[in-house]
Amino acid sequence: MKLKKETREELIRSIKRYADEELEVEIGDLKAGLLLDYCLEEIGPSVYNEAIKDAQAYFLGKVEDLEGSCYEPELGYWPKRDR
Repeated sequence: MKLKKETREELIRSIKRYADEELEVEIGDLKAGLLLDYCLEEIGPSVYNEAIKDAQAYFLGKVEDLEGSCYEPELGYWPKRDR
């Protein structure tokens, strides 16, 4: 997974802060970057796959209801005029 440079830098800062505040361990940019790379490679695909499944389920639900939400009655001119 390729991240934009700015995003990667923000994530590294966040990891360093987390380590400092929650684990009471100071780590540098290199270690934080290595941890980020590990998470992206090891955990990222599982998160990505779940997100794809969620999106697929959402869109399949919308497609199943397509007729109900996008249906327009046909040949409606004369019934309206005959009222």
